[in-house]
Amino acid sequence: MKHTSLLTLTLALAAFAARGEDKPLLAIPGKVIYENKLNDGAGAPWKAAKGKWEPVDGVLRGSELAADKHGAVTRLPNKLKDFVVEYEFKFSGAKSTSLSINAVKDHMARISITPKTVTVQRDDNDHEGPDKAVVFARFPTELGEGWHKVRLEMVGDKMLGKVDDLVAWGANDLFLTEKASPGFTVSGQSVDFRNFSLTEATLNPAWEEVKATLPKPGEKVAAAAKPAGKGKKKAE
Repeated sequence: MKHTSLLTLTLALAAFAARGEDKPLLAIPGKVIYENKLNDGAGAPWKAAKGKWEPVDGVLRGSELAADKHGAVTRLPNKLKDFVVEYEFKFSGAKSTSLSINAVKDHMARISITPKTVTVQRDDNDHEGPDKAVVFARFPTELGEGWHKVRLEMVGDKMLGKVDDLVAWGANDLFLTEKASPGFTVSGQSVDFRNFSLTEATLNPAWEEVKATLPKPGEKVAAAAKPAGKGKKKAE
């Protein structure tokens, strides 16, 4: 059994190298659940809850609509266990965007991105109740023009977020519950998306070694930008 597992891991790592993909971090991607280059937009099974989502120049463009009084949101209907999501995005004037994962009740986790910050967090899971978001990392950055790559890995009670070369991870018992509805959010106008993939995942056997090279949860938390309004902002 151990020989078979080692052979499977070796073949998986060799496949990574052959395709020129990023090295494994928290997770080893497995069976493809869903892939879409998004060059024709985001039709079924995507479901747009808010905003305008349209194909523009061979990519998916998401834009907030003032009439919605809410950021643009589109999601997949999938219920998930352990998984990896990857895609690319480009700011086209928007204030922020995120990759959001829901729990059975309310939100679970997200990678939140502005042109100047990248945040990896466990979400507030009850909005008006006592629960609060847990920020694992907030990196100052300068996301210039052009495309950027996002990767979210969730295995067991752990999540790992990666935007270009910025990487952070964290753990929480909420992540042991059912994960659902991966989706994009956009605040403002607009953000372009392409090359979306969602795969099953297993824990990287070398995770402990990888973890030792990464910031500890909460170790890299830059100050958040002050909101324009007052009160607790509802996540999308």
